[in-house]
Amino acid sequence: MNVLIAAPEAVPYAKTGGLADVAGTLSVELIKARVQARLIMPLYRRVMDSFDVGEPAASVDVRIGGRVHRGNIYKYKSAYFIGCDEFFDRPELYGTPAGDYPDNARRFIFFSKAVLLAAKAMDFRPDIIHVHDWQAALVPLYLKAAARADSFFAGAKSVLTIHNLGYQGLFPPDVLPLAGLGWELFNPEAVEFYGKVNFLKAGIFGADIITTVSPTYAKEILTPEQGFGLEGFLKKRESLVKGVLNGIDCSTWNPAKDPYISCNFSAGKPDGKAECKKGLAARCGFTKNPGAPLISFIGRLSAQKGVDLIARAVPDIVAQGANILFLGKGDEAYQKALGELEGRHKGSVAVEIGFDEEFSHLIYAGSDIFLMPSRYEPCGLGQMIAMRYGTPVVARKTGGIADTVGDYMPLEGKGTGFLFEDASADGLKLAIKNALCAYRSGGWMDMVKSAMRMDFSWKRSVSRYIEIYKNLAGGSG
Repeated sequence: MNVLIAAPEAVPYAKTGGLADVAGTLSVELIKARVQARLIMPLYRRVMDSFDVGEPAASVDVRIGGRVHRGNIYKYKSAYFIGCDEFFDRPELYGTPAGDYPDNARRFIFFSKAVLLAAKAMDFRPDIIHVHDWQAALVPLYLKAAARADSFFAGAKSVLTIHNLGYQGLFPPDVLPLAGLGWELFNPEAVEFYGKVNFLKAGIFGADIITTVSPTYAKEILTPEQGFGLEGFLKKRESLVKGVLNGIDCSTWNPAKDPYISCNFSAGKPDGKAECKKGLAARCGFTKNPGAPLISFIGRLSAQKGVDLIARAVPDIVAQGANILFLGKGDEAYQKALGELEGRHKGSVAVEIGFDEEFSHLIYAGSDIFLMPSRYEPCGLGQMIAMRYGTPVVARKTGGIADTVGDYMPLEGKGTGFLFEDASADGLKLAIKNALCAYRSGGWMDMVKSAMRMDFSWKRSVSRYIEIYKNLAGGSG
């Protein structure tokens, strides 16, 4: 079976978020499972700077409106890259701090059209084209047209994975002819969305199967609370919507072999975690009480991630004798608010704006409790990584968190975290209080070991995707 994975980003080449982890790891894991898989993505400047992709293996001409753009196709290991300096030789993937690139519609129309042209140019005949998020969501519509006109694509089917329904790719109506789509599609039952063209909706309309990154999120997007205006459209296609839980790369996230932490440890030999905490507390300047429970947050500083809830809970956390650490970047208002909290509670609160991959490993390993009070969380990888490092999670019960974190049951002594449902500071404060009570009572190490024994590898997820692919392809292997 030939599977082409079309994504706007993928590890290890270019990353802004969890989508890259999924697309990059999925392609590798499919190959391990003996599927002929190829990743295809734009050739961004950061890819050119970090990888020697060599000379173009082929080139294609892509028409956007009245202009033809040349795309050069590069092959590197099991990946194809579509190069076009006009669109992709830029400092960032989608925009700058000032906002999205104004030509993002053209950039990803180009990419989506080039995906099929590149597959043919490289003689990779796909049984399945698996596209990710709005930036590649026009591909299913293009594939349907190509399958009717070109025997090379006969029988090929498409899968669209929605990583976050909050990002849909909305553009003015005049992009429709640029995309080569007819005006008959500009209606609420196709690609129109409140007077705009919705790229993600086009993908939902055209795809043969729609997946999300967790079973719970597959249900949540059918509701007004988390459907972002597409719940009715998705509800009509409910039979096509499948939830497949993401995995994590367990070779990268492995406390027993992690080169970035000061002392390796495992569920069988957990003592090294205490050494990691000691080093983390020293680095963060937790001088008032370096041995206090250490609570951490890693992620985008945004309302979606519940950063405002944590900010309101910080005084309570400090009053309960705990230290708290933040690593992330995002909304300027939250960055400022956290900086003020750090100044007010010096020695108990630490804030690092930005992202440091090596430091994140130390945080996961050295923390006692990991926070994820997200208002919505399609899957979430942080909670899985934290548990892999023996760090129980305090989190809101939503999306993939609900599918991965076992709520602590004190009478039975079971669980891997502390869940709350109300998206409020009070709900978070109560969950943190319960976690700190459990931390100071007996049985905490049992929870740590239980968390570390959870299996979040890609094996189960890849098996589910292969099952979906085979069903679409008529059972061919």
